[in-house]
Amino acid sequence: MVLEITHIGNPILREICSEVPEDRLLDSDFQEFIDDLIETKRDANGAGIAAPQVGEPWRIFVVEVKDNPRYPYKPQAELTVCVNPKITFLTDLRYANYEGCLSIPDLRGKVPRCPHIRVDALDRHGKPFSREVKGITAGTYQHENDHLDGILFPDRVDDTHSYSTWAEFKLRHEDDVRVAVEAVVKEWGE
Repeated sequence: MVLEITHIGNPILREICSEVPEDRLLDSDFQEFIDDLIETKRDANGAGIAAPQVGEPWRIFVVEVKDNPRYPYKPQAELTVCVNPKITFLTDLRYANYEGCLSIPDLRGKVPRCPHIRVDALDRHGKPFSREVKGITAGTYQHENDHLDGILFPDRVDDTHSYSTWAEFKLRHEDDVRVAVEAVVKEWGE
């Protein structure tokens, strides 16, 4: 089922989310919620989505990029469900990339992100995993993880002059972003 996406101004987007207890995670209702979260992300053409974006204050997000028309320049990223994630930066380097958000329709802005991280989390069945993620995809993980701490991408924008509507972004910035993304992917992969 496609869930309603919360928008900026909804207080749940500013909450620090609660960890998902293992017994709750394995509950059939919660597994159905995970399916709905995935379906909602896909329906909205998001690169990821976090639980508070659909009104649930849980520490869970989903990342997936597969021929995404909203982000045609993003590299493919396999479907990954991250429950109770912890992100560790593996370099002091940062790259700037235009981000958007399903909870902030029609706004984009440049955000500095770490190009090499480690994600430690539980999968949807409670199995722990650890994964290194690089490049643009690392930024997607950071964006979704920020949601779990009540942080929205405009909070991370260094230069407010970079704000743009989607139409202006496509007209004036997308070609340059495509080149910048290719450079990040060339250096870091993903």
